[in-house]
Amino acid sequence: MGVWWGPVVRVLVLQAAWALGGGQVRYSVPEEARAGTVVGRLAQDLGLEAGEPEARRLRLVAQGRRASVEVSGASGALVVSSRLDREELCGKSAPCALRLEVLVERPLRVFHVELEVTDINDNAPLFPAARKNLSIAELSTMPGSRFPLEGASDADIGANAQLSYTLSPSEHFTLDVKSSDENRKSLFLVLTKSLDRETMPVHRLVLTASDGGRPSLSGTVELVISVLDANDNAPQFNQSVYKVQLPESAAEKTLVVRVNATDPDEGLNMDFSYSIISSVPIRKRDLFTIDPKTGEVRLTGALDFEDARLHELQIEARDKGTPPLSGHCSVELEVVDVNDNAPEVWVTSLSVPVAEDASVGTVVALLSVSDRDSGANGRVRCAVWPAGPFGLVATFAGSYSLVLREALDRERVSEYEVEVRAEDGGAPPLRASRGVRVPVSDVNDNAPAFAQAVYTVLARENNAAGAELARLWARDPDEAGNGRVSYSVAEGGVGGASAGGGWRSASSYVSVDAESGRLWALQPLDYEELQVLQFEVRAVDAGEPPLCGNATVQLFVVDENDNAPALLPPAGGGPGPGASGEAAWVPGAGPGAGAWWAWAAWGAPAGQVVAKIRAVDADSGYNAWLRYELWEPRGKGPFRVGLYSGEVSTARALEEADGPRQRLVIVVRDHGEPARSATATLSVSLVEGGEAALAAAGSSSGSGSGLRASSGAEGGASSSSRNVWLVVAICAVSSLFLLAVVLYGASRWAPRAAVLSGPGPATLVCASEVGSWSYSQRQSRSLCVADGAGKSDLMVFSPNFPPPPGAAAKETQPEPPALLDTVSGPPFLASRPFPLPPFPPFPPAPWAVGGGSRAQPPGPVGVGGGEIERVGQL
Repeated sequence: MGVWWGPVVRVLVLQAAWALGGGQVRYSVPEEARAGTVVGRLAQDLGLEAGEPEARRLRLVAQGRRASVEVSGASGALVVSSRLDREELCGKSAPCALRLEVLVERPLRVFHVELEVTDINDNAPLFPAARKNLSIAELSTMPGSRFPLEGASDADIGANAQLSYTLSPSEHFTLDVKSSDENRKSLFLVLTKSLDRETMPVHRLVLTASDGGRPSLSGTVELVISVLDANDNAPQFNQSVYKVQLPESAAEKTLVVRVNATDPDEGLNMDFSYSIISSVPIRKRDLFTIDPKTGEVRLTGALDFEDARLHELQIEARDKGTPPLSGHCSVELEVVDVNDNAPEVWVTSLSVPVAEDASVGTVVALLSVSDRDSGANGRVRCAVWPAGPFGLVATFAGSYSLVLREALDRERVSEYEVEVRAEDGGAPPLRASRGVRVPVSDVNDNAPAFAQAVYTVLARENNAAGAELARLWARDPDEAGNGRVSYSVAEGGVGGASAGGGWRSASSYVSVDAESGRLWALQPLDYEELQVLQFEVRAVDAGEPPLCGNATVQLFVVDENDNAPALLPPAGGGPGPGASGEAAWVPGAGPGAGAWWAWAAWGAPAGQVVAKIRAVDADSGYNAWLRYELWEPRGKGPFRVGLYSGEVSTARALEEADGPRQRLVIVVRDHGEPARSATATLSVSLVEGGEAALAAAGSSSGSGSGLRASSGAEGGASSSSRNVWLVVAICAVSSLFLLAVVLYGASRWAPRAAVLSGPGPATLVCASEVGSWSYSQRQSRSLCVADGAGKSDLMVFSPNFPPPPGAAAKETQPEPPALLDTVSGPPFLASRPFPLPPFPPFPPAPWAVGGGSRAQPPGPVGVGGGEIERVGQL
């Protein structure tokens, strides 16, 4: 080491001497010199004596940077104080000179010292990275291709920074170095031979950079060259032909074979999939499937030895490279025969629908039966299930006819599901079946039928025109037009007195909707005009020919209380005799009012009938059941009125204190809701017994001189007039008595004529003094008074049952004695007894048979043994 530093110190001393001679001291020191190394004898070079540097305080002043050198105080020498790194101090600048200032005192002087730091080869070449990765595609990259590389760098300067490069040996690559100038070089990696990834996928080379220093330093970088794959290899199968045997009974998804192929490429170039590109026979291509990943070939259907005994599949393995490459192999499948073919049933012709009136033996369908097996496995037996109404007839080998063996009825069964079953002779036997749907077409063989043969309809009178009365419905089990029903009023009506004297058809009262069967009223119904309307409704279908059905409708009009009681005049239309007094009548302004007058003798006992108020109500039942009430005078008067008879009688003996005249206001009221009424005014004149007889005689003579208004003249007359009238009254009474005897005898022995007999619709029963009613019974009669107009009293409607046994016998019974009115007026006549069932109860009322007075409740009239059992208002 000392040998190496000696020449250097000598050089430095010479330079210092030269600098001193020039007025500036220069030193040179190599970088990386050790601390304490003497750079130069600064005090001696500055001309200072021994001891003077310390006395004059010789010191070094740095300019802006750390000098890394210092002045030794005792010797005055310039020595290295810390590490000197030229690359740190000056970088790539050359030369690297440090300017220093040295101060001395007494006197103060400044000396300039220049220190040059020289370079040594202390830095090796350095590449940017220790590894460089390159990717080069095989095949597509041609020899001679150049790939630029990044060179190394050296922090030294001069010869220490002159770099040379070398590449590790390779048969595929060389290094090309081009110098653009003295200090810059361009590096290129040159491909000299084509790459093959399958032979060597990765090439690893080392690039070395060496500098020109002594000794030389070097740096390296590893070049990792990855060969990119090119799709230059097709998939290869391990066998070119695969031979397999399977029974034809092999199940679906049975593994046939597993093929295997490989591809030495990588990435997408080695990713391949399997597929079946062709098959023999061609039509069986869909019988097999292959997994594109695993190469497993499986069945997707059933093999059939009789159809194909050998199957040949061409399998392809195609990779996903660009362009894709493929490899091929074949699979030969030999099918082993077993008895796996079931019989086959085919419908070759089908004639449906079958008319329900088709004859037995009609051919419905033609069937063909076959079995692809041979021998016993191919012999087939056939049958039909269920057995009826169809059967099989064999025509020739393998052909059958499905024929009709029984009559059909579409309304019972509209469609048949017939199953033809076939079984072969194999062991075990195989079976097959074929379903045949046989619909039955309709024919018009069913007439519309009503749910009831007779409909009973109740309708209130005074209904609105167009009101719905009922709905009729007829069922026709046929279908379509054969079952489409239309309705109409066929026949029926009403005639005679109830229809206003003439015949009126039912269509003038009601109509029926042709589609829905709703029964409508064409006009308001009047019970007093029409009680029962019987007609037929016809239901006709739309078939060919059309069929029809009928139903009888009995329309009963229910009475409403729409008529007020009407007052009747005495028998004969004018004043007439009473029971024990006389009464005359003057009509009022309307049917609901009237004025009566009568005579009563003073001293008449209690209960003596003075007059009888007669009224009739055109309604029926409760609406026509009348009651009589004394409205005026109220309280305890001398007269009273029978509640249901209308008889005005004395409540007590008459006295002169009662006055010459009594005015009675009598209200006749029915039982309807709301009740209707009429008012009668009765003027009773109280006279002596002889005057009463005279008044009766005058009345019987019919002269009308006794008739007067309710507000007429007073009854007072002179005494002489009374005597004359008394004689006249006696004569009149005698004449009246003789006339009564003659009329009684004539009515007693005269033949009785029947007013109405025989069955029929509801007939009329005339009004009486008491009341009227209606009742349901098919048999009906009419009971009338000789001088009164007939009115509905007994309305008969039954719940559609046949006449009870023995009805005809009752018609032949002998007639009973005539009915006589025990109060006044001509006798009642009845044609025959009334066979009536028990009548629903009415409000109770007292009544009597025979005698001078009676009260009669409403109810049906029966005749037997000459007694009146129950008498209703007529």
